[in-house]
Amino acid sequence: MITSIICIVLVCVGTLFFVGGAVGVIRFPDFYTRMHAAGKGDTMSVFLILIGLAVYQLSDFNLANLLVAGKILFITVFIMWASPTSTHALIKAGFEEGQKLWTRKDEKGDSEK
Repeated sequence: MITSIICIVLVCVGTLFFVGGAVGVIRFPDFYTRMHAAGKGDTMSVFLILIGLAVYQLSDFNLANLLVAGKILFITVFIMWASPTSTHALIKAGFEEGQKLWTRKDEKGDSEK
């Protein structure tokens, strides 16, 4: 019972992070802030959801479920390593291609300081 509640909470919080990242990708003004939202939101959401699934697998402890939970944890570690690395590579490629930073303009057209 307690492990089911823990799993549900982890998956729901992970889904909340995923929705937050998706909203950030839609709402943020430029490439760099959108990539930040996508990278942080996806990494944390996948981490929480997969940990919740691994805990669920371990709630009924046997060898088959232990192997499945181990695979889920391996995937989690890989995503925690690969997602920030790929986000950094995409941002670096965007910078090298000349993606401009977003700046806020006031009513006169001058940049704020």
